[in-house]
Amino acid sequence: MSSALVIIDIQNDFCAGGPLAVPDAEAIIPVVNELVRGFNTVILTQDWHPVGHVSFASSHPGHVPFSRIRLPHGEQIVWPDHCVQGTRGAEFHRALEIPESATVVRKGFLKESESYSAFFHDDGMTPGRLDGVLREAHVAEIMIVGLATDYCVLHTALAARARGYQVTVNESGCRGIDLDGSVARAWSRMEDAGIRRG
Repeated sequence: MSSALVIIDIQNDFCAGGPLAVPDAEAIIPVVNELVRGFNTVILTQDWHPVGHVSFASSHPGHVPFSRIRLPHGEQIVWPDHCVQGTRGAEFHRALEIPESATVVRKGFLKESESYSAFFHDDGMTPGRLDGVLREAHVAEIMIVGLATDYCVLHTALAARARGYQVTVNESGCRGIDLDGSVARAWSRMEDAGIRRG
């Protein structure tokens, strides 16, 4: 069994100047690039939303970004439009060093379902590709870095742990949005799940 580096959503729309920029996002890129050199298996997740995605505030008249709505599968924060398929904002940050052998796993491409986790969509029924990619590579242990600590990193890490992977989240390789203390809550949830803080 082997290990893998999973890089979460280091895309232009989550970096400086993007509509959903994570504070200090670019600071993690040198850390991530250094970590890449130590792994034979590198996987990048990519938010890949269609126009009119359910997570966009613009899809819900009367709602502003960062407000909350109810969906059939639970409460949803609505965001500024971001990472729309085929746009520059959905592209990986140009400073990210991506190995030729890396695998890209897209998520959030179902119009009516969010997908914070790369393991499954938030509808609870539709699996994502990450689990299959990891098992095909005989991976037992993963290190996670990327954006954002309190959303896609958190949910991917929790799903990985629930599926039996040994999981480390590299703190210096992550940054969070931090809505009302959500980063601290995310670390608490990860530690309670047995996820290592690297």
